[in-house]
Amino acid sequence: MTSETSPIPATHTADAAPGRRRWNKVPEVTVYFWVIKVLCTTVGETAADLLNEKAGLGLTGVSALMSALLAVVLVVQFRTRAYRAGVYWTAVALISVVGTLISDNLTDNIGVPLTTSTTVFAVLLAVSFTVWYRRERTLSIHSIDTGAREAFYWLAVLFTFALGTAAGDLVAERMNLGYWLSAVLFALAIAAVGVAHFALGLDVVLSFWIAYILTRPLGASVGDYLSQPTGDGGLGLGTVVTSVLFLAVILGLVGYLTVTRKDVAEERAVRPSA
Repeated sequence: MTSETSPIPATHTADAAPGRRRWNKVPEVTVYFWVIKVLCTTVGETAADLLNEKAGLGLTGVSALMSALLAVVLVVQFRTRAYRAGVYWTAVALISVVGTLISDNLTDNIGVPLTTSTTVFAVLLAVSFTVWYRRERTLSIHSIDTGAREAFYWLAVLFTFALGTAAGDLVAERMNLGYWLSAVLFALAIAAVGVAHFALGLDVVLSFWIAYILTRPLGASVGDYLSQPTGDGGLGLGTVVTSVLFLAVILGLVGYLTVTRKDVAEERAVRPSA
């Protein structure tokens, strides 16, 4: 699940002039990627709860505010010429919060059953992948080097967060495992995907996206376990302490990657189309 390359079809090079170099707009998939992704997912869960409880804007108001912030950061992300760790991971953290809020709004404000929202988000994700592949002939995150591919990528990421939230809540509700056991369950599921990929040859792109979806409920379970009161099965750290703690770790790792560039993919030349 760490490397995969796809050739660029000659008909899909319109976003870059022939002979110029193209930069991948997302990081290399390393251990840093997965660690920060889970941390962002955890922050998405605890920060959404924190804002909903403390901001006094209500779930709808918080959703509108965070969506506006996400839109601003995505504009900056799309305008960057290459991957920038700070901008990219800020977008991931915000999209984690927004994805959580979308699912929470459907469940809490509108009363949509978790089975329905999980199914709807799964269908939307499948549709986005289908359209993405039919247009670009690849779902690889190692070729997010055009505006169209980047748009498909972020749309898919949003749906994975919303799907992961709804599916995670559904599992927790139906199986009533508690936060800690839920985290173990999702960690084992991710480990199974890793075994299927490395030992059984499961396709790298499919492996990546399954693991990407599963990290959402994993991070949420960890966040809930740390932040929720002891009487509810948590450690009682609270959403403020948990959010600040994980944000600090994220900032430290992103700062390290910004300096070392250990997660930056090499740029590659674009061949002129025939």
